[in-house]
Amino acid sequence: MHKVGSCVSGRYAGLLRQSCCSLGLARFHLGIGAVCQKPAFKQPPAELPMMPPCDFQGEKYKGLSKEGMMKIRKEHCNPVTMNITYYERPIYIYHGYKQWLWDVDGRRYLDLFAGVATVSVGHCNPKVTAAAEKQLKRLWHTTNIYVHPTLHEYCEKLASNLPDPLKVIYLTNSGTEANDLAMLMARLYTGNYEIITFRGSYHGGSQQTMGLTSNSSYKYPIATSSGCTHVMCPDVFRGLWGGSHCRDSPVQTIRECNCAPGQCMAKDQYIGQLNEAFATSLPSRIAAFFAEPIQGMGGATQYPKNYLKEAYKLVRERGGICIADEVQTGFGRTGTHFWGFQGHEVMPDMVTMAKGIGNGFPMGAVVTTPEIAASFGKAFHFNTFGGSPIACAVGSSVIDTIKEEGLQQNSHDVGTYMLTELAKLRNKHEIIGDVRGKGLQIGVEMVKDKVLSSAILLRVLWSIYERFLHNVHFSVSVSSPPQVFRIQPPMCITREDADFFLAVFDRAIKNYMDRH
Repeated sequence: MHKVGSCVSGRYAGLLRQSCCSLGLARFHLGIGAVCQKPAFKQPPAELPMMPPCDFQGEKYKGLSKEGMMKIRKEHCNPVTMNITYYERPIYIYHGYKQWLWDVDGRRYLDLFAGVATVSVGHCNPKVTAAAEKQLKRLWHTTNIYVHPTLHEYCEKLASNLPDPLKVIYLTNSGTEANDLAMLMARLYTGNYEIITFRGSYHGGSQQTMGLTSNSSYKYPIATSSGCTHVMCPDVFRGLWGGSHCRDSPVQTIRECNCAPGQCMAKDQYIGQLNEAFATSLPSRIAAFFAEPIQGMGGATQYPKNYLKEAYKLVRERGGICIADEVQTGFGRTGTHFWGFQGHEVMPDMVTMAKGIGNGFPMGAVVTTPEIAASFGKAFHFNTFGGSPIACAVGSSVIDTIKEEGLQQNSHDVGTYMLTELAKLRNKHEIIGDVRGKGLQIGVEMVKDKVLSSAILLRVLWSIYERFLHNVHFSVSVSSPPQVFRIQPPMCITREDADFFLAVFDRAIKNYMDRH
């Protein structure tokens, strides 16, 4: 393991030295799209592969004109969406099936971000769609204060996929709601107030969870939840310490490492920083520690192996509980395990989840222990839509589909393949600094001359746009590195799809390098 500024060699040495000043920088997300295969249009260049075939035929679009949609969007829709989706030509999405999307003109797209890592088992998955239709014909809504079969069937199924003693479930409508509820429960149970999380994290956009979030692009200039402390993120690529054996990933950083087998100096140094925060910035007793198993909005950032084990121990010594935010990593996306925390060999006291839980249907959940749940009876807690019959039918079918279609294993197989092939591109292209992740939670960090401006990165993305790709989402620093492509497709993506993406991505970067 080497600290920044040591004998890290080659093109990355300067980057890593720069990165030591970049911890906790805000990152925002730029949505891009790309034209893709269009049967009646001209073919792509011969050196590029054809888009993999798809037998599904969507219905022809007959709705609003593009101009009409943009007029309504500008006049009546959330104006911020115009600022966080960067593309020269908007994409007008109309239809979806599995890993594919179609626009209003009938063009087909390969979706590599799954609606912000939300579509877990594929757009309009037939099994989930059938379950939703069946429930819609029976009962749309009744609150969870009444007894209805779908709620209890789903809660039993979800609990069976979590280890003991994580067996008490609170259903919500989003990840923000789940994390907001988890904050309240942690403070009530412990009798303490302070909550810690990592710099670069994202845990929600409500006024309460905005205090947890350490990403300035998502923070408004108002008073948010007090009692939230952001500690150093143990990032082994751009952080102060890192080596070549730190991550639980098929791909490691290019930083040199002289650690003995079974030892990780980077992990020790980052735990030292956490201890420093306990000694200087936090009270003697705390309420909770929130951590994503792999940071999502923070650029698919991974921590040193065994870091969370030691961090959990330190938190519990100070009266706090440990909360795993599985909003992006849960439901098999990391491949080796159903939950991301299992890859760290830790047992949280509470798990929050959303996104993939409903394959795009608005759902979220908090799962905790009976002991913690017992402390939450000091007042009435009620959620009108959480645990509705339709939500539970969808959620139940999602779990069944993941199991029946082997999508966790597919995430492992296709994700490992993509990571190893992307690592080859890192070795080939100067502007790829790091490839990281696990399963189908992947980050590709772009670098050039220590800093790659967003304008340059957008030119790379536009090359991809022109070469038939859709929706490679990425997170990017506001003022300096890192800039990260986030690749989190539906878990039904195939190796053939991955090869198509890899060829297009390789060619787009080569085109950019040839021009610059």
